[in-house]
This record gives sequence, structure tokens and C-alpha cells, in this order.
Amino acid sequence: MRKALPFVLLISAVLLVFVVQKRRSSERDGVVIGVSLLNVSYEFIVNIKEAMVIRAQELGVRLIINDAERSAEKQIQQIESFIAQRVDAIILNPCEVEASSPAVDKAIQAQIPIVNVNSETRSVPTAFVGSRDEQSAEIAINFLAERLEGKGRIVMLSGYPGQAAEIKRSQGAKSTLKKHAGLQLIAEQTANWSREEGMALMENWLQAYKDEIDGVFAQNDEMGMGALQALESAGVKDRIVLVGVDAIADALKAVKDGRLDATVFQNAKGQGSRAVETALQIIRGEPYEEAVFIPFELVTAENVDEYLGTGEK
Repeated sequence: MRKALPFVLLISAVLLVFVVQKRRSSERDGVVIGVSLLNVSYEFIVNIKEAMVIRAQELGVRLIINDAERSAEKQIQQIESFIAQRVDAIILNPCEVEASSPAVDKAIQAQIPIVNVNSETRSVPTAFVGSRDEQSAEIAINFLAERLEGKGRIVMLSGYPGQAAEIKRSQGAKSTLKKHAGLQLIAEQTANWSREEGMALMENWLQAYKDEIDGVFAQNDEMGMGALQALESAGVKDRIVLVGVDAIADALKAVKDGRLDATVFQNAKGQGSRAVETALQIIRGEPYEEAVFIPFELVTAENVDEYLGTGEK
């Protein structure tokens, strides 16, 4: 009987491990996707997040959502955590093109599919869902050229340095300006996608350039709304044309009210939902698009009613 005791204990231990594993397995029933977002203090990123949550619920997918708080280092740590948890896939909204690339590399090395949403990295993910950021700048500059009748001096509020949207919107703006010889870019500076920084920067430019500014291109609506506040406070908005990007709710209302001249619609709902759909297709071994590009659209007083309500078309 004493000789049988170790055997009984061994069987009991094996059964206990089986029960624990079974319990963990039941807790993991269904697909689990880890999500790392640039910064949920930005309204557009919140819109992407909400779209992902809604689509995940519709598809029976569980999301683990982390806020990187604009830190590429924190983002890499979040992806390492997802890998340790053995999630089925990862959706990455990169903080920076270069600094967030190791997050993609780590996921690929761990053989976990990773989908970049809205923004790009140097490292190539399993798939990408977003828009061509240079297109938004092209639309915005062409709008300014039309409103200014091809001649004027403009300033550009840029996004967070090193992020794909900032890089490509800057490139797109400068490339398009070459087609409009009468437009002159007299100043450009980052306001870090921030409404407060956008207002402060616009105030500084109004002091530095006085009556020289004819048009403003804000690379996102948060900075654009800050610039708008500065222009209105200085009493000069009537003579300065202002256009932003993203078509967030505040910007759409400002266009409707005649305060903001235009914004460029970026489809947060489309990006968020397609990112979840694409990740699920990869997990299931189904055919999927490696690159999904959703077009930007100009929003002015003439068509703003089509976009009002939810902030989406």
C-alpha cells in the first residue's frame, strides 16, 4: 500500500494539472486579440477604439485594449505582454514609424499575426488597415489653393514627429504645393496633435507674422480647432482660410456653423472595424487583404450634413 502511494499522488497531480489547464482553456474559449493604441486622449483614436469594440462584439471576439500613451517603449512592452498571454492576434496603432517597429518584429518572431491600423511602421506587419495620409494633405492643400485663388501664404501645424501620419502629411503637403506656385509655405511646426498646443502655436504665429498669413493647414482637427480658437480670439478668422483632417465631431459642427472652412474626413469606423475583421480572417486561415486603404474625403459646408451625427458618413 505504501508503494502505491507515490503513484496515487502522481495521478492526482496529473489530474490537477489537467483540471487547471481545462479551466484556463475554457476561459480562453473564442478568439482573443490584443490591441495597443497610440493614445486614447485623441478623439480620432477613441473613434477607432469604439469601432473595434462594436465589431468585435458582433463577431464574438474578445479584445484586450491597452493605451500606449504615445510611448513607443510602452507599446513594445504591451506587445511583449500580449505575446506572453498567447493572444490569437495583435492590432497595433503605432506610436512611431521607427520606434514602434520592434513591436511588429517581436510579434512576427512569436508567430502571432499583427495588423497595423491607421499608422505604419518600418517593419512590415502581417496586414495594414488605414488610409493614405499623403492623400489627406493633397486634398487640404488643393482646397486652400482653390479658396485663395492660387495665391497666398500659408502655415502648417504638424503632428507628432516620427509618426507616419506626420511624415506623410508633411510630404503630401509639400509635394502638392509644388503644383501651386502661387502658394508659399512660410512656417511649419509641430503641435503634437494637441488642441492646446495648436492654439498656442497659432497665437505665436499671429504675433510673428501679423497680417501675412492667408491660410492654415492643420494636420489633424485637434490642432485645427485650437488654431481656430486663436484666430477667432484675435478677430482675424474672416480673412484666413483654415482646413484640418479627421472630421471629428467638433470640426464637423464648426464647418456646419461656418467657423471652420473645411476638414478632410478619415473613416475611423471603417479602419477600426476592418482591422478586427482582417485579424479574424488571418486567425481563421481565410483569404485577407494585406493592405486596405480607405480614401479620404473633403468635407465643406456644401456636404457636411452627410457626415454629421455620428461624425461618420
